[in-house]
Amino acid sequence: MDYLLQLAASPTAWVALATLVVMEIVLGIDNLIFISILTNKLPEQHRQKARRIGIGMALILRLGLLSTIAFIVQLTAPVVEILGHAFSWKDMILIAGGLFLLWKATTEIHHSMDPAPEDPMSKTSTVTLGFAAAIGQILMLDMVFSIDSIITAVGMTEHLPIMIIAVVVSVLVMLFAADPLAKFINDNPTVVMLALGFLIMIGMTLIAEGFGAHVPKGYVYAAMAFSASIEVLNMMSRRARAKRLAAEA
Repeated sequence: MDYLLQLAASPTAWVALATLVVMEIVLGIDNLIFISILTNKLPEQHRQKARRIGIGMALILRLGLLSTIAFIVQLTAPVVEILGHAFSWKDMILIAGGLFLLWKATTEIHHSMDPAPEDPMSKTSTVTLGFAAAIGQILMLDMVFSIDSIITAVGMTEHLPIMIIAVVVSVLVMLFAADPLAKFINDNPTVVMLALGFLIMIGMTLIAEGFGAHVPKGYVYAAMAFSASIEVLNMMSRRARAKRLAAEA
């Protein structure tokens, strides 16, 4: 208790908490975009449930990993060397997650460009399989993003309560933002393609970091913010044009 009181009275601890909360929220954007795109592929009545399960598991994974900080730190130690380059478990997990994101985003882009016809006779089995597959894929990426998130937290502060609060706050933000973001993506088809492009960029970034090439997160998120702002301007332009044509009709 004395430790917690001393921590609460420390201005440095509050600064560290605010910084880590912002960092964890930013890192959660990648996870949230993937969950939103994936759950929008499900029937409408299953989407919110899948999003809540995915985000809930993200919280459980993050808190579980925080309870094994000593193990998490060991994930950064080299375990295998290939062609003169040493890889840690973290590196291999990031590479695997990046490859999965590339595959998933490319598949979704292909499906958007050339959607397969739906067979109404097999609708029930498709719903069940689709929901299970979606949860499985969300959990897989939750693990990748959770490890990246917790390693970042460990690198920014040594105080476990600060890490726990930051993780819980970031996941709560994800929970509240999930439905509006998913609805926005679903209502704007051009945003889907932009978000899939973000996933490809994130996948390439994970692979690059897995091979030891550090990519400053600021550059990645600045590019995403710039692209999103251009798309917002395009949406405003299309709506203004549609209103003008409707007024002239």
